[in-house]
Amino acid sequence: MAIWTFGSINLDHVYRVPHFVAAGETLAAQSCRVGLGGKGANQSVAAARAGAHVRHVGAVGQDGRGALDTLQGFGVDMSHVTVGDVPTGHAIISVDPHGENSIVIFDGANRALNAAHLAALGSAQPGDTLLLQNETSLQVEAAQAFAGSRIIYSAAPFDAEAVRRILPHLSLLVMNAGEAETLRAAMGSLPQVEMVITRGAEGAEWIGAEPLRVPAFAVTAVDTTGAGDCFTGTLAAGLDHGLPPAQAMRRAAAAAALQVTRHGAADAMPTAAEVDAML
Repeated sequence: MAIWTFGSINLDHVYRVPHFVAAGETLAAQSCRVGLGGKGANQSVAAARAGAHVRHVGAVGQDGRGALDTLQGFGVDMSHVTVGDVPTGHAIISVDPHGENSIVIFDGANRALNAAHLAALGSAQPGDTLLLQNETSLQVEAAQAFAGSRIIYSAAPFDAEAVRRILPHLSLLVMNAGEAETLRAAMGSLPQVEMVITRGAEGAEWIGAEPLRVPAFAVTAVDTTGAGDCFTGTLAAGLDHGLPPAQAMRRAAAAAALQVTRHGAADAMPTAAEVDAML
């Protein structure tokens, strides 16, 4: 089986700052680096590092060829990623001394996915998994093209209407606690679908036919960028390998704990062997 990510690819511009900038303030960053990011790319790398066979469907601009090389270096199949004239998506990320982040994204080529990208999903086999996030065009269409197989949707960046549109097609909805409360307020109650809610240092819970909760691992975080994507990608890999939800969730929690002890997003994803050692 394989995991297909119909997802974003970004260039992350990461600034270490003494505090988050206030309105009207000019703030000097303590450091700056550029690395691979985007929720789709992060989840692809996390799943691949967890041992899954991952095929990414997406797009970059001419400025994103290096990102493709990096993804391929992590073992992600890039056969269905196109290079076009729309600039690669990018993110401006501020990270404070506590490891918390503030992020502004520019969608770029991620919102230029088209019928050819949808057609790539036609190569999927029964039992494959589709990962989706709210950073690309054609999310509902991609889910419809993958009907009958497992579809996992990360509701971020959060938009209640985007969630409403894709809900009928989902196998699993993944949100953090803040997103879940916003969705509850928008809909009056949480939808009756299988879902995972991540709660940072409080762990994560699976809500559905067989609810469960897993604790977080106690670590000292230096950068929380991409932690949710690490959790989701590792969870998808565990489910793809046939693990029951409780075991897949525990592996995901361990992977996310390791990831936040390192700087970066995709570059910080742990290997399956590292997760084994932590467990």
